[in-house]
Amino acid sequence: MKHATTRVSVPISVPTPVLTIGIDVGDRRSHACVVDGSRTVLEEFSFETNEVGLCEKLRREPCQIILEVGPHSRWMQKSLQRLGHTVRVVDARKIQLISRSNNKTDRRDARTLAQLGAGVPELLGDIKHRSDAAQADLALLLTRDHFVGQRTATINRMRGVLKSVGVKVPRMSTKVFHGRVGELVPEALRPALLPLLAELSWLHQQLRSLDKEIDKMAERYPAVAKLKQVSGVGNLTALAFVLSLDDPSRFKKSRDVGPFVGLTPRKHASGEKDPQLSITRSGNPYLRRILVQAAHYILGPFGPECLLRRQGLRIVERGGKHAKKRAAVAVARKLAVLLHRLWVSDAPYEPWYRTEAPPVELEPKARRSKKKPHRSPVVST
Repeated sequence: MKHATTRVSVPISVPTPVLTIGIDVGDRRSHACVVDGSRTVLEEFSFETNEVGLCEKLRREPCQIILEVGPHSRWMQKSLQRLGHTVRVVDARKIQLISRSNNKTDRRDARTLAQLGAGVPELLGDIKHRSDAAQADLALLLTRDHFVGQRTATINRMRGVLKSVGVKVPRMSTKVFHGRVGELVPEALRPALLPLLAELSWLHQQLRSLDKEIDKMAERYPAVAKLKQVSGVGNLTALAFVLSLDDPSRFKKSRDVGPFVGLTPRKHASGEKDPQLSITRSGNPYLRRILVQAAHYILGPFGPECLLRRQGLRIVERGGKHAKKRAAVAVARKLAVLLHRLWVSDAPYEPWYRTEAPPVELEPKARRSKKKPHRSPVVST
């Protein structure tokens, strides 16, 4: 006997498609495009790039929003998150469809962002903004860097003007330039150069004040003391590294810091061709310049003997085009990896990690004592 079976239809829950909004941000007006899960355009609109215009247009059900990184991305991300949206800040350089398009408009850019975010978001990359405290402290370092650039430009201007009238300024430190060069200025050039001397004096005072603030700031970051174990890394370099990265846990491996700073070479291999290209220069240019300056000190005459210095000098010894510059970039990349490793670990800094230190050189007197005595040549008569 067959038993009767009853079929019960169970409704299948279909997930509601998540809407994706791509926003092309402009200084005055921003353009947005809304697409569904199948990347079909549902709506396009524009709004003024301010808090009021953003809230009026985007106060809706939670959506995924794709936003290009830029000057407005920090405050826009916070405002959109307060509205309940999921915001993804992406790197504009990874979207070649926008930067190399022959029909580039703000409307098309917003549509491309939305469709890429809904279809292949893994190709866009993720940009993580620094915390407000780190951004404010980093602004102090950038102000100092701005004043240093102004001081260098003013000194070069004065040297050029004095050279044109036959006055050659001797080499001297930039810290004492404004106090010594005034004696070399001819009477005819004083109306033109005295304002520049006053500017140099003011810049010197501002830089001294900023250096004191930076030293105080370094005491608030425990990681600075760890990074300063490396010779050639002071408060300025350590703070620039800590504030630029902000969160060391965002990197799974310390080797990932090199590409983040832009100190790794570009790749353009095709077939059997794999040319050697320059570095990518991505990331924070200020941090990259600070690391390269520290690398030049390590490779310079006052640099300490360590593994970093030995590896850089080997590149110089191999020779080739721009050997010294390539060595400085390589040491800067290794220095970035080393600083991150010291930051996330409790291990002390070892200058000769897993290598043998070179033997200690003898003193000059001991080396001279081993020389053979000088013998005067025999003159035949």
